[in-house]
Amino acid sequence: QVQLVESGGGLVQAGGSLRLSCAASGRTFSSYSMGWFRQAPGKEREFVAAINKRGSNTYYADSVKGRFTISRDNAKNTVFLQMNSLNAEDTAVYYCAADPSLGISSTVRRYDSWGQGTQVPVSS
Repeated sequence: QVQLVESGGGLVQAGGSLRLSCAASGRTFSSYSMGWFRQAPGKEREFVAAINKRGSNTYYADSVKGRFTISRDNAKNTVFLQMNSLNAEDTAVYYCAADPSLGISSTVRRYDSWGQGTQVPVSS
C-alpha cells in the first residue's frame, strides 16, 4: 500500500475555487491510478474524479464535470484536484485514494489506500 496525505481544504465561498493536493509515499506512485472521493455529512462516500497511472486519461462524476480537474505529477508523487465554481452541494470531506489495478474506476472497493481526508465547507 501507499501512504496518502491530503491538504488544501478549507472554507470557501460559493463560486470560489480551491486546489486540493495529495502527497504519496511508501510505494511507487506511478504504479497506482488515483482517485478523489468525497463524503458529505449523513451521506455515503461518493466518487469525484480519477486519473490513470500516466495521467493520460481522466474520469469525472457528472456532478463535477466541467468544474473540477484532476491531475498528477509523478515526479513529485502528488495528485491534485482543482475545484472551480464551488457550490454548497460540494461541501464534504474530500479523500484521495490509490488503485493498483489496471485502468481507472469510480468504485470504492478498487482503491486499497486512503488518505485521512480534508474538509471543504462551501458557504452560500
